[in-house]
Amino acid sequence: MKDFGFVEWFRPGDRARVEQVMPALEASGAAWLRTHISWADYHAPGGQEWYDWLLPRLGRRMELLPCLHYTPPSLSRTGKSSGAPRELKDFADFTDLVMTRYGEHFEHIELWNEPNNLLDYDWREDPGYELFCEMIHMAANWIRERGWKPVLGGPCPFDPAWLELMGERGVLDYMEAVGFHGFPGTWDSENGSWSGWAQHLGEMRAILERHSPGTQIWITETGYSTWRKDDMEQARRFVQALDAPAERMYWYAWQDLQPEVAVQEGHWFDPRHYHLGAIDADGRPKLLARMLAQGGTSRLREVTRLYAPGLPGQGRRPVVITGGAGFVGSNLAESFLAEGRDVLVFDNLSRPGVEENLAWLRARHRDLVHPMAADLRDSRAVADAVGDADAVFHLAAQTAVTTSLHAPVEDFEVNARGTLNVLEAVRATMGSSGRRVPVIFASTNKVYGALEDLEIREGSEAVRPADQRHEGGVDESRPLDFCTPYGCSKGVADQYVLDYAASYGVPAAVLRMSCIYGPRQFGTEDQGWVAHFLISALKGQKITIYGSGRQVRDLCEVSDAVQAYRLVHDRIDALTGRAFNLGGGKRNAVSLRQVVAEIARITGTEPQVTYDTWRQGDQPWFVADTTALTEATGWQARTGWRDGVARLASWLAEHRIPAQEGSVTA
Repeated sequence: MKDFGFVEWFRPGDRARVEQVMPALEASGAAWLRTHISWADYHAPGGQEWYDWLLPRLGRRMELLPCLHYTPPSLSRTGKSSGAPRELKDFADFTDLVMTRYGEHFEHIELWNEPNNLLDYDWREDPGYELFCEMIHMAANWIRERGWKPVLGGPCPFDPAWLELMGERGVLDYMEAVGFHGFPGTWDSENGSWSGWAQHLGEMRAILERHSPGTQIWITETGYSTWRKDDMEQARRFVQALDAPAERMYWYAWQDLQPEVAVQEGHWFDPRHYHLGAIDADGRPKLLARMLAQGGTSRLREVTRLYAPGLPGQGRRPVVITGGAGFVGSNLAESFLAEGRDVLVFDNLSRPGVEENLAWLRARHRDLVHPMAADLRDSRAVADAVGDADAVFHLAAQTAVTTSLHAPVEDFEVNARGTLNVLEAVRATMGSSGRRVPVIFASTNKVYGALEDLEIREGSEAVRPADQRHEGGVDESRPLDFCTPYGCSKGVADQYVLDYAASYGVPAAVLRMSCIYGPRQFGTEDQGWVAHFLISALKGQKITIYGSGRQVRDLCEVSDAVQAYRLVHDRIDALTGRAFNLGGGKRNAVSLRQVVAEIARITGTEPQVTYDTWRQGDQPWFVADTTALTEATGWQARTGWRDGVARLASWLAEHRIPAQEGSVTA
């Protein structure tokens, strides 16, 4: 199956969401959209006006499959929308109205939704489905008479006995297609009701062959809830549904339910309901939506194939790198893989572009790379990942201050709770096996706060400390001073790692990183600013600097950072319980303006620069004093910042920027 569709229910008055959702839904490559027309809502105040507005907007953008259901309570035998109408012909009359008023926007009409689900159809009042069959028979017959094509709503869970009954009653004779609903891994358990697409659709096909051989099978609802933050599993389930033996597949849903919306069972009755979308409730794409927009189903298949983890060789324990497909993580993984070590890459691929890093690792090292698509917030997945670990490098994180200000709870759950999950998993592994499992944690200089107590003097191109004693940089004796949710969550994690070394004997150390940059970095305006500046310049796009541009950072090239992680790991028995600054130091201290000037020299083009107000939590000056790390390990930042920026520019020009968009002259 090449084409696919999405299911998206729009509630009366949901106009802003319709306008927001539809362009992205079209960009996903979806050919079809299944949505509902609630008979009950249509007859409620404002209902007709709502559908008059909605259906033309949807129908002009993609092929519609309207699903007609929900009896107006005033017409229902039970007084509820799930009851059969007292006059069964009323449903056929409503179907006739829909065809007359909106029929130019669709070819097929789906009759009812999940008729074996008490919340959609109260079969207790109709245990033999006589009323249902008569109601659907009349509506389907009239649809055929008028030239449209009826589709029978699918039961959930799939019930072959129910479908057989529809065949015996002659309902299937009228149908162009019959819907199938199945949610393997979410509502349907592989240990219980779910036997696989081939098995269930094969049963369905056999029944249709007996009663209505020409009728098609449409998967009108399937999906996977990412309530455990397992976006890759959702992507894999989508591909499996796409390959199922059916003529159409509609994925439920495009967007997560808004948190304030109640489902049929009640508000937040089951959290799985609220995570079925390809994008989240705020419109942020999950892996599925991102890959579809990036390259359609072929790109999606490529990425899901990357995550086919193999087991390390017998007796070989892997190095586990959380965030191992990220910028620093993939470079660190490469250093171990080049030595023939097995590496378990634990990553949820939430950052755009990191799937390319994983593909690079797999292409170079094949079976030594063991990808695990999982999220730090899934404690069971974390425990599985570190169970056989030789060492754990914990780099996965929510990395942007701006994101933390927008979503502080998510920031805390990933950075603080996620780190606690890693530490608890390591503690459990050590307790059960007696093995010491080192943990090296990637912290941040943001744990020192905004450095507001340091007096700064302005220069023409860069600021500097008023007190010369500070020019050597900030050392580890400086008191911690968390600010912004990001600084707090990383600071909490930083301190937990050190405490687990003290309280539980976990061999653990912390590296508080400054500005790391280099190849395999997918910089954005919010994080990874050196790469972001270069990408913008190479593409001819403007660079926005927040603040004066004279603020100073010490740049550390990623190969130097990797060496620091390796050296601390090699000496972990002596260094456990310690935190070290990791940055380029005084020799690589440079202002944003100076970096922009160097980019102009490298590219041969003056970048377009605009200035905006300072952002919350920004440090006007930060230089790491790395003396402690040097004394403990012999480490030094060997790459000068100009050489490093030039190398990154060349890498970006080759791997990220099409030839016509940018060139590097030095």
